[in-house]
Amino acid sequence: MNTIAVIDYGMGNLHSASKALEHVAPDAKVVVTNDPQVIADSDRVVLPGVGAIRDCIGEMQNCGVDKIVADTLGTKPLLGICVGMQALMQRSTENGGVDCLGHLPGEVSFFGDQPSINEAHLKVPHMGWNQVRQVKHPLWSGIADNSRFYFVHSYYVRTENRDLVAGSCHYGVDFDVALAQPNLFAVQFHPEKSHTAGLQLLKNFVQWDGSL
Repeated sequence: MNTIAVIDYGMGNLHSASKALEHVAPDAKVVVTNDPQVIADSDRVVLPGVGAIRDCIGEMQNCGVDKIVADTLGTKPLLGICVGMQALMQRSTENGGVDCLGHLPGEVSFFGDQPSINEAHLKVPHMGWNQVRQVKHPLWSGIADNSRFYFVHSYYVRTENRDLVAGSCHYGVDFDVALAQPNLFAVQFHPEKSHTAGLQLLKNFVQWDGSL
């Protein structure tokens, strides 16, 4: 049986993510857990996240999730969602500056610091539906380019390594909404809240072997 571990460190939309995975993969076993052994024994791992990055990183460190993520990367498919994606970066400007887990190069920045956001009178947080420009990847299978996904975030990612970018978006500024490397796909939007396109992405993840 395909086992999917949704990492629980107290800072994620665990119910929605797990229910969406159960919906697209009824034959899989979806487990919400922070048990290192259960995660190590799973076939796939999901790292969700909502809230302030300092709290998320702190809880990850308190629960040992930082080590679990490090051990998981490169060994099996891992999907980061929202703050779960931001946590993988080197640093965030949120909360006065926070060191993240440091697995992906680049910084997480505040929309409100961008003059183009203020000049266009755009609201922060960026909340609602927005189009995603795709870069070819197996997890986009069956999803039309420029499909709309659901976002709720005040901070955004720009990676220093443009080869990692699998999807991008525009909200006053261009920013990265999907980053990929072997066995890793991380998204800023919420696939579990993105209806048909989001469910298709989760279905693709459940079937993904980790290759690019």
